[in-house]
Amino acid sequence: MGEVRYRGRFAPSPTGPLHFGSLVAAVGSYLEARTQQGEWLVRIEDVDAPRCRIEHESAILRTLVCYGFRIDGEIMRQRDRTLAYQSALNLLHEYQRVFGCACTRKEIGDALLGSDGAPIYPGTCREGLPAGKEARAWRFKVDDETVTFTDAVQGEITQHLAHAVGDFVLLRADGLFAYQLAVVQDDADQAITHVVRGADLLDSTPRQIALQQCLGVPTPHYAHLPVVLNAAGEKLSKQTLAEPLNDDDPVPALWRALNFLGQQPPLALRSGTRDALWQWAFEHWSLARVPQHISSPLSD
Repeated sequence: MGEVRYRGRFAPSPTGPLHFGSLVAAVGSYLEARTQQGEWLVRIEDVDAPRCRIEHESAILRTLVCYGFRIDGEIMRQRDRTLAYQSALNLLHEYQRVFGCACTRKEIGDALLGSDGAPIYPGTCREGLPAGKEARAWRFKVDDETVTFTDAVQGEITQHLAHAVGDFVLLRADGLFAYQLAVVQDDADQAITHVVRGADLLDSTPRQIALQQCLGVPTPHYAHLPVVLNAAGEKLSKQTLAEPLNDDDPVPALWRALNFLGQQPPLALRSGTRDALWQWAFEHWSLARVPQHISSPLSD
């Protein structure tokens, strides 16, 4: 059997247009895939349907084209994947690794906060629903063990799931599948070998690895890039009103993204052509030069 070919992906959520923080993740994942002679897939992560819009998806894809990205294969959309997620949940039921939970957010709101800032589930329904209660959501029953992996940028990461996050939701009370289950099944079905994404998702990775191990699917190699902060020290995002990328003038933002990722592109390329900048990036990209710090302020 031949060596498995590198398959990376960029997975934006269509809750608004792409911004500079999105571009950093796209550039890092794209260059790592291309310099490894690999494929670069795009997945539209719209599992949280109420927050997503078709017009944002169209804008995202248009921006990627304007910025010179070439997408391999068909675009996966999570809104088309409900049956796949249900099959994964059914399998976890068979393995007795999920349980129904009747708790409301208010009822667990006083629990200790976990590593992701959310309350650690106190285990109220873990051994069965309280009398007279019905399941509102379904949770993954975590083991009392530590998950450890080596991140290509951040180094060795260790997390004890029970202490850090507790039993986490797979099917939400509103009937939507949770991101953690969706992304694991998507990566498996797309045969993703390498995940290069923002360090804001670093805390989610141990949960995803636990699900991968339970479902018997491969664990990709991970690399978590620094997260862009705005002047107020907040993660650059749609929620913090990040400015959309300019489709008509991609070079300045691409140059800044490369510089943010530690690649030190020549200043002359900032006023050159898009293709010349990409050519330089293909020839000089090094994941080893990406800063390890998890977040960094936006600057010129």
